Amino acid sequence: MKQRIASLILFIFGVLTPYSYGIQRFPKPEFETGYVQPQTSMPSARLEFLAYLDVAVLVLALSIVSWMVLKKRSRTGVFWISMFSLAYFGFYREGCVCSIGSIQNVSLAIFDLSYAIPISVLAFFLIPLIYTLFFGRTFCAAVCPFGAMQDLVAFKPQPIGIRLNTILGILPYLYLGLSVLYAATGTDFIICRYDPFVGIFRLNASFGMFVFAGILLASGVFIARPYCRFLCPYGVILNWFSRFSRRHMSITPSNCIQCRLCENSCPYDAIDIPVQSKDPESKQARVKKLILISLIMPLMIVAGAYAGLILHEPLAGIHSKVKLAKQVLNPPKDTKLADTFEMQAFKSSGKPQAQVYQEALLVLNKYKQASMILGGFLGLVFSLLIAGRMLKKYNPDYTPNKGRCFSCGRCMDFCPIKPGS
Repeated sequence: MKQRIASLILFIFGVLTPYSYGIQRFPKPEFETGYVQPQTSMPSARLEFLAYLDVAVLVLALSIVSWMVLKKRSRTGVFWISMFSLAYFGFYREGCVCSIGSIQNVSLAIFDLSYAIPISVLAFFLIPLIYTLFFGRTFCAAVCPFGAMQDLVAFKPQPIGIRLNTILGILPYLYLGLSVLYAATGTDFIICRYDPFVGIFRLNASFGMFVFAGILLASGVFIARPYCRFLCPYGVILNWFSRFSRRHMSITPSNCIQCRLCENSCPYDAIDIPVQSKDPESKQARVKKLILISLIMPLMIVAGAYAGLILHEPLAGIHSKVKLAKQVLNPPKDTKLADTFEMQAFKSSGKPQAQVYQEALLVLNKYKQASMILGGFLGLVFSLLIAGRMLKKYNPDYTPNKGRCFSCGRCMDFCPIKPGS
């Protein structure tokens, strides 16, 4: 957004300068105090260049880490690239623009045609997805500064079990849905507002956000990458793309010898344990499960959509127009609480109350549809998670789960088989 504003100011200045050179449209005010009017300063023209430099660094980092994971099979190389990403994308670029936050820009651009998304923001959203589709989640392995920061504190990571992983794994879907909902309706960019790590990079977070970040990092000592696994909305999309990746990191460079050395090597519980086919499921039992899933799925979607319909008013409560309508309809008794910026603007505008209510009603109608879609989406997620637990895919080897695996390469060092052996 800053780049767009800077570019617009430069354009206007360039167009108007030939016609206004030497002429000041509004004369300087007469001051008797010796006041000197300051010189007009123009924003730096390097802002746009820096945005494209960030994109180039992103592509370079993704290329190197993908090569390190798939060709060199080097956990050490992955670690040092993650340290570079933490230094550059984290502390130097202060966590912005980030691929996680770009979800909101893309959502707003899709639903609001008047919003022109910056090319660099769109690139940060699409490029990691393209690499993931070809090479797995190498973006998570070493390019995302949030993941790199959490990796630094993962001293004693402990597995938490598949069941708890599944339950907590629902949270990123909810966060993704809310992020898209609020961005698409022009309400708020909640990913940026509640980002726990950008405040650390900039050293300007509120006390509450510093506490939140501290809790995440403290828990990250024992539960590796809690934000990446149980909150990150971009990780949901990467999970989907990685499942269809053309190439993906493998634990062993050759055939698995069932040594079981890698069995507990992944701190993210992303290794699928072999399911032996000694006692295979009967065809009849599998058909019954498929019929049950086909019945559960539409019911879950409808139930989720109905829940979204019920909750659309509370969800719309943070929209500025809805909040203003509530304040106008039921002003707080405390004068300090009643004298908000929105109320001051409303009183000075002279806008009739009926118009305020009408604008809030339009927002509520928009939320009614959007909340139903969000609820249906979460119902679909629930039903797919149930289906995944019911249907087991037989696999004789220890393999990374292509959706959950961060391609960090930790498990590769546990395999006794080396490349070329």
